[in-house]
Amino acid sequence: MKPLSLLLLRLSTGLLLSVWGYMKLFDPDSGQYVTDKYYMGFVQSELIHQVWGAAEILLGLLVILGLWRTIVYPLQSVVLGIGALAVWKSLIDPLGVLFGEAQVNILFFPSSTVFFATLVLLAFRADDTLSIDSKRDT
Repeated sequence: MKPLSLLLLRLSTGLLLSVWGYMKLFDPDSGQYVTDKYYMGFVQSELIHQVWGAAEILLGLLVILGLWRTIVYPLQSVVLGIGALAVWKSLIDPLGVLFGEAQVNILFFPSSTVFFATLVLLAFRADDTLSIDSKRDT
């Protein structure tokens, strides 16, 4: 049951990264909107958004495959951790009681769950026997 659970975590978190990457790569206006709203307009270059999007897609695919996990899982945790930090108000106050409903989005609340899923993948990497890495090591 544990290997299957880890596979499903890899699939879901890797797909999430790939979807976000797809948005940045193929819908640069959407990527810029997210950057402006949640990352204080940190990146203003469409080219950087596209490169970042392609990198996110690649990272997501590597997570799904379970390839180079010692490098890929920490990278995934950084990317998803930064994403969770960007919506911190929604994690602390998903209903808008403290910050007001206009400042939060309940749909962002699962960002903490997704981030914690990456920590589970890191913690149980040795038990992830359905990954390409584990097949190469045997």
